Amino acid sequence: MIGRRRYTAASPIARPSAVTLRPETLPTPPLRPSHGAAHRQRWSALVAIALLTAALVAVPILSVVSNLFGGGTGGTWAHLASTVLPDYVVTTLWLCAGVGVGVTLLGVGSAWLVTRHEFPGRAAFEWALVLPLAVPAYVMAYTYTDLLQYVGPVQTALREAFGWKRADYWFPDVRSTAGAVAMFSLVLYPYVYLMARTAFIERGGAMIEVARSLGLTPWQGFLRVSLPMARPAIAGGVALALMETLADFGTVSYFAVQTFTTGIYRAWFSLGDRVAAAQLSAVLLGFVAAVLLLERASRGARRYADASLHRGATARSALHGARSALAVAACALPLAGGFGLPAVLLLRMALTEGDAQFGEKFLRLAGNSTLLAGLTALLAVALALLIGYAARVHRGAAMRWAHRVAGLGYALPGSVIAVGVLIPVTRLDHALAALLRDAFGLQAGLLFTGGIAALVYACLVRYLTAAMHAVDAGLAKITPSMDQAARSLGHTPAQTMRRVHLPLLRGSMLTAGLLVFIDVMKELPATLVMRPFNFDTLATQAYTLAADERLAEASTAALAIVVVGLLPMVVICRQIARGDAVSAS
Repeated sequence: MIGRRRYTAASPIARPSAVTLRPETLPTPPLRPSHGAAHRQRWSALVAIALLTAALVAVPILSVVSNLFGGGTGGTWAHLASTVLPDYVVTTLWLCAGVGVGVTLLGVGSAWLVTRHEFPGRAAFEWALVLPLAVPAYVMAYTYTDLLQYVGPVQTALREAFGWKRADYWFPDVRSTAGAVAMFSLVLYPYVYLMARTAFIERGGAMIEVARSLGLTPWQGFLRVSLPMARPAIAGGVALALMETLADFGTVSYFAVQTFTTGIYRAWFSLGDRVAAAQLSAVLLGFVAAVLLLERASRGARRYADASLHRGATARSALHGARSALAVAACALPLAGGFGLPAVLLLRMALTEGDAQFGEKFLRLAGNSTLLAGLTALLAVALALLIGYAARVHRGAAMRWAHRVAGLGYALPGSVIAVGVLIPVTRLDHALAALLRDAFGLQAGLLFTGGIAALVYACLVRYLTAAMHAVDAGLAKITPSMDQAARSLGHTPAQTMRRVHLPLLRGSMLTAGLLVFIDVMKELPATLVMRPFNFDTLATQAYTLAADERLAEASTAALAIVVVGLLPMVVICRQIARGDAVSAS
């Protein structure tokens, strides 16, 4: 009898036979390391890469925070704190409040209309409402300034039509805090729209039907059922929009709105005090942390879940007459204001009064932008794949923290990253130059900040999160049983990744690379601060020309940025048209 004798999993399962083997004659299986030890041995290099990447992402944060209580040089920080710092705080709070309200109204309202109602053009609006994401906020500021300024076509037409002079009428100044709020709201509302639309589709369908059966009107059902259940998604979209607002430099600088990003740039270049710039960056980080904490508190205070098994789409209510016209107008206005009108204005200016140096200089600028964006995208996809796969095969506390820290960069404004990268990298450059000079007699110069290496590093820290989200989403769709099947066929983890995961992740990796490429093409603050000598991009060219009030010449580079930005929007629009759930990263 076998009784309670135990046999290892390594021994084959034998069928009953006439031959009886005594337990002491069975071969003893060799001792093998535990599952965790095997993973530690096999994936030490992969885990090391993930930990190193997380450490490099953390360097700018640590560099900025370490200067928070520094003294600065020449009392710059004390001067800033007593003069302009209160204005920075008040203006930033007003910007965040205004943009939060604006993106919520535009995003939630349009998402509710296209998901719960039927009206002319609804299917087209459903995907077209994301197009404003292709337009950088600073490009929007340039186009609306050209349209609405005193010598622009709108005010000129009013004066000619009514015979007015300058003192005869009042016209709102677009270059103001309110104008900046309007620009950010028109550009950033798609973040809220995408998340709210997904929440309205996936949650509360059955509950809306129950609410209607209980006598609630559609408006009451929206306020009492759909809106509370979508609150976490809406809060996430608003948080993304506010972080982009805090990170912006081009719009607030062009509108002369005093915020932390303009203060950082002024402290760095005008006052020449890097420590004071780092201290302003640390205060700006406090605002970013506050936004993230508010978003987390909104999600954690209350939880709304749809416990029903029904996930089918709720029947849309048809709108007719005046209600239908209002729905069309409510969806058309943000789309026209955030994409249609700026695109038309840029195209008109580029064709009629565009950059006179469109030829060779424009190609050089486009080549610089493509080189910077391409290198950053390739590195971001490679690192995101390594980090994501390391987290998949090595589940431990170290990998969890590495994954979280590596994804912190997107919450950091570009100006903060630029300051946090330049201070330690410049010191490293000087130390390496001194070492090479003393040891080998070589005059190496600035190895990192003298070229685009430091700029690529800063962009990588900023936008690695976008690549990680896309790759992680692709890895989540690959069932673990495929890994187990590959291992049972004798494949090593590296072979499994190469022969199983990479073919399945092509779409996710392409999306990740495309998103990072477009984000870097639009990046302005870090590029302005960190670009080497004689290395301008389309973004810096558009900003420089616009700052000199040469808006028509800036239109050529700005239009190129918008056209390139349409590529990821086409991908998102195709997913929306197929009915896939899309969320912003």
